[in-house]
Amino acid sequence: MIRNSNYYFALCIRLFCSHSSIMKKLSDDERRRYARQLALPDIGEAGQTALLSTSALIVGVGGLGAAASAALVAAGVGRIGIVEPDRVELSNLQRQTLYETADIGQLKAEAARDRLSELNPDCIIETHIARLDETNADGLILRYDIIVDGTDNYASRFVINDACVRAKKPFVYAAMVGFEAQLSLFVPGGPCYRCLVPVMPEHERSCAMEGIIGPLAPIIGGLQALEVMKYVTGTGLTLAGSLLIFNGLSMDMRKVALLRDPNCCH
Repeated sequence: MIRNSNYYFALCIRLFCSHSSIMKKLSDDERRRYARQLALPDIGEAGQTALLSTSALIVGVGGLGAAASAALVAAGVGRIGIVEPDRVELSNLQRQTLYETADIGQLKAEAARDRLSELNPDCIIETHIARLDETNADGLILRYDIIVDGTDNYASRFVINDACVRAKKPFVYAAMVGFEAQLSLFVPGGPCYRCLVPVMPEHERSCAMEGIIGPLAPIIGGLQALEVMKYVTGTGLTLAGSLLIFNGLSMDMRKVALLRDPNCCH
């Protein structure tokens, strides 16, 4: 199989780690916790060590971010940052699987931190109770290795994208509404979010206005986590340079090529 350039970059890191005397040794508890991943030839000890050494920033812990963060913490990503200003509402519980009824009124970042810490106490969870915007995006994104988009509006995605381009950080994008979703991975040097959406659309599509089916959030958030894990471990073919389009009503899933726009300012 021909794999993308990110594979070769990550593979070089894994090969260095596997032959390095400073490679972190997995503890007995880690071997038991991650046994099913360690059994995968494409992950193994080098891949698991890479995950344990990785940091990911989850921007928004709604439907997408809740699912992605839980999957990454369970998989052993060593440090997770959460950026989220909102509180848990009753209407969130239909799709935001980190929360329960008793959490209503609590800050999502704090409720998510508590739940994720219970899931894997060895993972470092950092909370940033703020909305990501032009004033804080650069500082926050520089602190993490890979960024996961859990937002629900164009403006936030433009902020994430532009900061990731400046910092040369990979960015796992997803959006969903109704029964439909799309997903991609934007990497340094490749097409970015502005190549997909060059200008701010006149009308925002929102789950609040159009609705959303609950199971879509953990499906797409889980795929975001999978993209993070593949990128970090150099496993398989990522969505860099492609856009995955999913329709839950017809169960159609297809990939289309996403090219860098020569007119994109990035």
